[in-house]
This record gives sequence, C-alpha cells and structure tokens, in this order.
Amino acid sequence: MITPIQTLIAYLLDIAFGDPRWLPHPVVCIGRGIGVLEKMLRSYAKNALPEKIGGAIIAVVVIAGTYILSTIFITVSYRISDISGTVVTIFLAYTTLATRSLGDVAYKIIYSLKERSISEARKNLSMIVGRDTESLEEKEILRASVESIAENTSDGIVAPLLYLAVGGVPAAMAYKAVNTLDSMLGYKNERYINIGWASARIDDIVNFIPARITGVLIAASVFVLSLIRRLKPASTSFSRFSLPTSHFSLKIMLSDGRKHPSPNAGIPEAAMAGALGVRLGGEASYSGIKDFKPYIGEGMNTLDASKVEDAVRIMYTSSLLMLLFTLSVQILKGLFI
Repeated sequence: MITPIQTLIAYLLDIAFGDPRWLPHPVVCIGRGIGVLEKMLRSYAKNALPEKIGGAIIAVVVIAGTYILSTIFITVSYRISDISGTVVTIFLAYTTLATRSLGDVAYKIIYSLKERSISEARKNLSMIVGRDTESLEEKEILRASVESIAENTSDGIVAPLLYLAVGGVPAAMAYKAVNTLDSMLGYKNERYINIGWASARIDDIVNFIPARITGVLIAASVFVLSLIRRLKPASTSFSRFSLPTSHFSLKIMLSDGRKHPSPNAGIPEAAMAGALGVRLGGEASYSGIKDFKPYIGEGMNTLDASKVEDAVRIMYTSSLLMLLFTLSVQILKGLFI
C-alpha cells in the first residue's frame, strides 16, 4: 500500500512538473496495448456480437493486466530494496495525476485568446477535449475549456486520488486503464458502438462516486476561496468569489447535473457552472458528427477568459482538498488496519 508521505510526494511532483513529454508514461503503454488488441479484434470480429464480446474481453484484459503488472512491478522493486520500491511507488502514483498539466493547458488557452490567436487556442484546447476544435470560435472555446476543466478535475485528479486512498497504486493504475479505454474505444459512433460498449459502461461505474465527490469539492473550493478573499480583501485574484456562490454551486449541481447525457460528466460541470454563474452545454461536434447537450447553469455571468481562470483556481483548490481527504483516509487506514 502507498503511504501518506508517498502520496504527498507524488502530488507535489505533479504540481511541480506535470507530465513532461520526455518522461516515459504508463498511460502511453496502456494506449498502445489497447491499439494492438483492437487491431487484433477487428481482424476476427465481423459483426455486432463478436465485437461486443471482444470489446468486453479487451476491457477485462487491459484493466486486470494493468492492476497485476503494477502490483508485480512494485513488489519486485521492494524486494530489490526499500528505496527502489519507494521510488517506483511514488513514480507510478505521480503518473496517475494531472493537476499541473490541466492547469498549464488551460492557461495556454487563456493566453492564446488574450493574444487573439484563435488557431493557437484551438490547438491547445484539443489537448484536453475529445470534440472537434478546428472551427470553434472564442465563446465555444471558453465553454469547452470550462467544461473540460470541470470534467478532468474528476477524471484526472479526484478519481486517481480516491483510488490511491482505497486501493493503492495498482487500483489507481487500473483506473487510468479504464479512463484510457473509454477515451480510445468508448465512442457511440458506428465504429466503436459495439467494441467500446464495455469500456464505456465500466468507465461510468468507476467514475460514479468520484464525479459526485468532485461536485462537492468544487462547491467547497468556492467557499475556501471566499474565505481567502475575506482574509485578503486587497487581492483581486478572488474578487469574483462570494459565499452564496458555494451554495449556488451545489444547487445547480443537484438541479442540472442529471441533464447531461453522461451519468457522471454533468455533475462536476453543473457544479462548476453554478460556481462561476455561467451557462454550459450546447452544440459540439465529435468526429464530424454534431451533438447537442442540454444547457447547464443559469448564465448570470458572461463566460469570458476570467471565468476560465477562476475555473483553474477552483480546480487547484479542489485538488488540494482531495489530497487532504486522501491523506486522512490513508492515516485512518494505517491506524485501524
């Protein structure tokens, strides 16, 4: 099991360095494995039923394989020495987190828009969304950015920390495998509707609790930022936050969170929409196919670059609150188990 100190170090490494492109990343290996298995399946499966069965087998093999290999890797590392075991444990935990990388991309989008470089903003946005970005205008880029920050706060921060707390590094790595499966196979188009059905369902299941924790954390983060504003009234960074917004965030999460076609993505998105006082949802295009998602939030405020900055602040605060929760769970487990 991962210790609280190891979790803290992994979190700080993520905050400090994000995901350097030169660093070998386990998710890349998982993605390559999924690609190979998909290619093998398509060479044999020619109709719906074999595709569904094969898709389920791919999901089980990838998730179980990731869990088992992570466990073996950590176990062997500890048998070599405590130092090597600790290093491997921290490194793998670090690779499951995405706080810094999400924040960096969001700030790149904001900077591009301020510099009036729409093409660069679209390019940066494509790094964190699955929708088509080539023809998006500024308002659509802003909306997609806030939606992605909210959803990825759950997928890239809260969920990995939760699984680190309850199941250690192997569980967090297995979660990343689920996430990767869904991002590669979980589309509802003709190509993936059968092969990806199992991956999509499993992703819905494992993200059910994290998404709802994220919604609460987003509301709690606004409360925290409001307190900071009161303690530092001269600071303009938090001037847009007030205590009632925290309550409104929970209200919108409860009223609008279920409008989203995804059973999970709508929860953090609705909480973020309420926190910022903006309206999310609307038309988006995925692989050339247009899709309309119900509107979320009441749109009291104009969605501009400052709201994306606020969303990033909320994301960072949510990650810190989730870290404290994770460490608390790990400490309690150490005392009673």
